[in-house]
Amino acid sequence: MSYGGINEGIYDYAREKDAIIVDLRSDTLTKPTAAMRKAMFEAEIGDDVYEEDPTVKELQKKAAALLGKEDALFVSSGTMGNLIAVINHCNVRGSEAYCGNESHVFLHEQGAAAQIAGVCLHTLPNNDDGTFDLKKLDSAIRTDRIHEPISKLVLVENTINGKIIPQSWIEELMVVARKHNLKMHLDGARLWNASVASGISVQELAAPFDSVTFCLSKGLGAPVGSVLCGSKSFIADARRRRKVLGGAMRQVGVIAAAGLIALEETVPRLVEDHRRALAIAQAINQLNSKIFSINMKIVHTNMIFINVKVDNGVSAVTFMKRLHQVNNSNSKDDKIIIRCLALTETLVRMVLHYDIDDSMVDAAIRKLRYVIKELDPQVEI
Repeated sequence: MSYGGINEGIYDYAREKDAIIVDLRSDTLTKPTAAMRKAMFEAEIGDDVYEEDPTVKELQKKAAALLGKEDALFVSSGTMGNLIAVINHCNVRGSEAYCGNESHVFLHEQGAAAQIAGVCLHTLPNNDDGTFDLKKLDSAIRTDRIHEPISKLVLVENTINGKIIPQSWIEELMVVARKHNLKMHLDGARLWNASVASGISVQELAAPFDSVTFCLSKGLGAPVGSVLCGSKSFIADARRRRKVLGGAMRQVGVIAAAGLIALEETVPRLVEDHRRALAIAQAINQLNSKIFSINMKIVHTNMIFINVKVDNGVSAVTFMKRLHQVNNSNSKDDKIIIRCLALTETLVRMVLHYDIDDSMVDAAIRKLRYVIKELDPQVEI
């Protein structure tokens, strides 16, 4: 299931229809900036397995300092970083870790905690704001070490589906975790979005956690990589775990160089992605459609989730497919292709990133208005 994310013929189709493409599938689609490409070309490199790549070491040092942790490790992906954290923290066979049922580590990492680390994931229902019930967590903690798994770890994702987790809740979670001697890991794939939108520094957001991952390739524009941060002993263990997972890369400074540029140049402009996401969300809701709507309370950063009521014979999949089509070549508003994801029959996701400028946002809004009017004739424009 690709959620509509793969359409190999769409570029040929766009040329045939003389249409433009606005690709809102994910913020992983960004191309490296000119500054990143230059830094990659000029990067000073060495063998990182021998810890001799100066560019990687610079990136790790910078990441650790920014997040207020002792050390950091460059890894190939957020999935690898999260898995290494699970293995490190759940260092006893038969361990159990706790996470929200909408979290990436549970839904989108192939069950790696169980498949590779031998760790059970105990899920708790995520609330609308991305949190989960701490009383339910407290009651889920295991007590019988002979008959039950051993409670070891809590995983939190921030942002989760574009939503910023309230820091006050994180502080309450920390009390529960300490009470039960649980470690805390933050999947901060889009942590910088959370920081920019909330005004809270990444160091403060990361402070309650024993370890943190963040992506350089989601929103920040680097082509590859994530960083795992924690204590010196944690990272020493993480380096060994990375090796067995096949993640010990050699002259990887050519990639790490783009990550350094991302931290220096891309982070300050994330506010533009948030502004553009809000503009699209507001434009959709202003149509007052009975079929298509957005919960504006959860449009915090660069993600938009469009709810589709299926009672009228329209589904998220049909909506997505129509956004891919040009049915009226005489209409400038229809000669726009929006690529997005139909996550379920009732939910469409769109994500803003730095390759989408204001002119593309205006085009996307025109296409959305056109298609929503077509599928929901009661809408007046």
